Parts: sequence; C-alpha cells; structure tokens
Amino acid sequence: MINSIRICVKNYAKMTLNSAFKLHVKARTAEYPLSACKRFRVPDGKVDWKVEFKEYSPVSYTAPSVERNPPWADVDVTKTSSTLKYNEIDGKVNRKSFTGVYEVRGNLPINPMGRTGVVCRGVLGKWGPNHAADPIVTRWKRDNKKTLIQHKKTRKPILQFVAIQRKDNKQWAIPGGMVDADEKVSVTLKREFSEETLNSLDANAEEKRKIHNQIKNLFKHGTVVYKGYVDDPRNTDNAWMETVAVNFHDDSGGSVGRLPLSAGDDAGAVRWMDVGRELTLYASHEELLKKTAEIHSAHW
Repeated sequence: MINSIRICVKNYAKMTLNSAFKLHVKARTAEYPLSACKRFRVPDGKVDWKVEFKEYSPVSYTAPSVERNPPWADVDVTKTSSTLKYNEIDGKVNRKSFTGVYEVRGNLPINPMGRTGVVCRGVLGKWGPNHAADPIVTRWKRDNKKTLIQHKKTRKPILQFVAIQRKDNKQWAIPGGMVDADEKVSVTLKREFSEETLNSLDANAEEKRKIHNQIKNLFKHGTVVYKGYVDDPRNTDNAWMETVAVNFHDDSGGSVGRLPLSAGDDAGAVRWMDVGRELTLYASHEELLKKTAEIHSAHW
C-alpha cells in the first residue's frame, strides 16, 4: 500500500515503458553484473517465451552473497523441499507482481517478460518479483536571479533530479532501494533517499532529526510516475526487479533543493543532475526520468 502519495491518473493508462524495454535490453547484457557469469545469448526474436527456442540453455547463477542465505534472501528452493506462496502475500513477503499472475514451473517462478539467458536468482534475494522503490526528487534549474532556465532548443524549463553514483558499477542512478519485508513503500522511499543522498546512516541523533524535519513536508505528497517491471541487468529467468517510482517535486527550490547532499550507503557520489535525453543511467532510469519530465512539461 502506498500511503500519502497521490497517483497521477491523467496519463496512468499510458505508464508503460518502451518496446525496447520489453525486449530485455539491459537484462540481456553479455556478462551478468558483479560476476564472471556469461549469459546464454538470447536474440531479440527469442525473448518471448511463446517463441520456440530449442537451443536455449541458460546459465545457472546465484551469487555467493545470496547462497550464504542472509536474512533478506529466500531459501534455495532448488536444494530443499520448501515451497513459497507465489503470486500472493507470503507471510511478510509480497510475491505479487504488477504484471499480473506469473507462471510457476517446477516450483520456480518464470520471468513474465521473457528469457534472460540466466536461471536462478543471480544477485537478487527473492524468487520471482523483487520489489523496490525509487524516489525521483526534482527541482527547477535556476540562474543566480532564481529565474527558471530554459533549454535553448526545446524552450522548455529544465528539471534537475538528485542522482547518485552507484558504488558497484559507477553508473549514475535514481537513489532507490529494496522494499523491506512488511514495509510500506512510502517508508522505503523516504528511507532510501535519506540514506543514499543525505548520509543519514552516519548522522547522529540531532542530525537525523534535522534531516527528517527538512524532508517530511516534501515527502508527504508525491506523484506515482511508474509502477511495474523494470529492465534491470540483475534480472534472471526466475527473479526480477519491479518498482514503484514516485516523483517528489520541490517547485520553489526551498526545501530539498537547498539540502546539503552527502553520499551514503550504496552511493559513491551524489549531485543534482539536469534531466534530458542525453542521460545514460542505470537500468530503466532514463525512461522514468522521461516520464517525470512529461508530467512537468519540462525539457527532455
């Protein structure tokens, strides 16, 4: 459930990512991230499960960090008789997918968007959907006189968003993270933004209080930009990423727009970045920023 977040319904029916995303572009990279694992090559025309692919022989890979069975990971259902309640709320774990009911074969969930060239979980902890939340915090780009800056070609005002540079692959991204078991998405959004861009994990009690007071008003209301499956390099045939991306816009630039950004947790760096089509970001984050720009009639 998403609390205190209004849904932008005007274009909600159109909130699907582009066709290239549906073909698994980043989810079919030659080398699986943070490993030496080479994916089995899946041509564009063979991604869909409905298309026959007799030669398909995906590589099996589960990262050592997941195999150690940490608290955030599921049991390995390929090595035990344990069964999980797919397509429903399983205890505190949400195994429902935004895509609808997904297929389960031999106690293994099947990626609803098609083949990836890798089976098992990779670096993902959960079988099936792994739910994340992405807070897209924006402000208008202004000059020294606080006048909105327009792009020379489109003549539209330029948005800026808080971007982090991931430590694992050095790519720039929206500062999101995984939704903890039994955690509300609204809580995840605020927590991830505070930890990754304001370094709240290393803050003392007084500093944490100040951070909370500075962002509480902005995070009371947001616009859902997208919720669903995302094309992510960590995806496999049996585990995949889904997200709720919410835009929190500081229209006047007087709240979060004035915060002293400080990288923390999984972020190596953090800064305000201009929104535009020239962006090269992690996973499907360019598409999420494009939709955010459309909502604000901003430059893209």
